[in-house]
Amino acid sequence: MTFTGKTQTFCLIGQPVEHSMSPTMWNPALQELGLDFIYIAFDVHPDQLKEAINGIRALGIKGVNVTIPHKEKVMSFLDEIDPFAQKLGAINTIKNEDGYLKARNTDADGAKKSLLDAGCIISNKKVLMIGAGGVARALCYMLSEEAEKIVLLDIIEEKARKLANEVKEKMNADIIGKLSNESTIEEEIKSADILINATPIGMHPKTDATPVPKNFLHPDLFVFDVVYNPLITKLLKEASEIGCETLSGLDMLVNQGVIAFEWWTGKSPNAELMKTKIIDFLGIK
Repeated sequence: MTFTGKTQTFCLIGQPVEHSMSPTMWNPALQELGLDFIYIAFDVHPDQLKEAINGIRALGIKGVNVTIPHKEKVMSFLDEIDPFAQKLGAINTIKNEDGYLKARNTDADGAKKSLLDAGCIISNKKVLMIGAGGVARALCYMLSEEAEKIVLLDIIEEKARKLANEVKEKMNADIIGKLSNESTIEEEIKSADILINATPIGMHPKTDATPVPKNFLHPDLFVFDVVYNPLITKLLKEASEIGCETLSGLDMLVNQGVIAFEWWTGKSPNAELMKTKIIDFLGIK
């Protein structure tokens, strides 16, 4: 594809971003549709987030994906927040309309589609979720509509309790926040139907890490890891070995990306192409 002075830009902001597969899946999809855009990733330090948002306006960057650790803090620098994203307190997608920045959260819809496509039944199930950051917020609000109970764990107990209380109040959900440690995980996982890792634990390059010891897992669990690089994390590998159904973060990444693509361009991308490009890049057969 030829880039000229007319070529426009989409991007990702976060820290770190070198592991991101977004450019890998976005650029082929843009090229296939003949759209004169390029998608790149910017490493943005939290202390420079406001300046980065001003730069988006100044440079005319048309669309922005937002990842860890900016999904919550960035909201204060934007012009318009979708009601659902405002309720859950985290965004992951920004649309630039002539300097007016609109934002929404596509994580929840992307995750729900992924879980349902994988055959995961959410209704009347107990969910154990580890991590209480931006992705966890989206998942908690989405899951609270159907799940019987959600137990939310974080290494910062107050963070887990605060998010749980917010979701409980706004969604009338049965959700509780607790400190994440081995004893709590061991106890809560016994009665859990769905286990979700909503932390970066196990992400490249620290691929030997896992949030849950293998001996805590049981074959009746459906295990969803939001990490997608590597495609098969240590958690998913060990869960599969004992007979759990598993789902990686790849489908969620692709599905939320498709929603953003359609919002920014008004066109539907080739989702299978996007997924294949990531798998090829990671060398997964």
